[in-house]
Amino acid sequence: MPAGPSSCARAATTKEAAFRIDYPLSAARNTRVVAFDHEAERIIRSAALLDWGQARFFSVADPGGVLSEIGASDVSLEEVMTDTNTVIMVSTSGENGAAVAAVGSLARERGIMTAGLVVTPGALTSDALFHLRPHARILLVPAEEDDLIELLRATRA
Repeated sequence: MPAGPSSCARAATTKEAAFRIDYPLSAARNTRVVAFDHEAERIIRSAALLDWGQARFFSVADPGGVLSEIGASDVSLEEVMTDTNTVIMVSTSGENGAAVAAVGSLARERGIMTAGLVVTPGALTSDALFHLRPHARILLVPAEEDDLIELLRATRA
């Protein structure tokens, strides 16, 4: 049997090059990260120190109509959700259930993808899970602190 070119060699041909995607990856997503308790705020503050495209970081308490942007001023929930592609909700304790519902309901109304991180290492159930579950299309339980950074990278935030 004669030896032909390897698959790697064939992939470098002009014929195969016609199948390559020759445009850049899409722009960064307008991701909003929302913390619902003090420990979650500490986690997102740490992530906010990294270099992100268009990600913005907030904390919120009940009832959830106004969010505090990390390193900036207060912003209404309506404004935060304008031109947003993704909302990542972070909770460790299950506090501020009304705020979770406000953010999650508005995201659902607008067709915004939601993800929830229940950062309760070693615990599979918690009040945080109870509050986030109805509002997060993707839910990481139990999440680690580094999962937020990996999720932000995966969504090109």
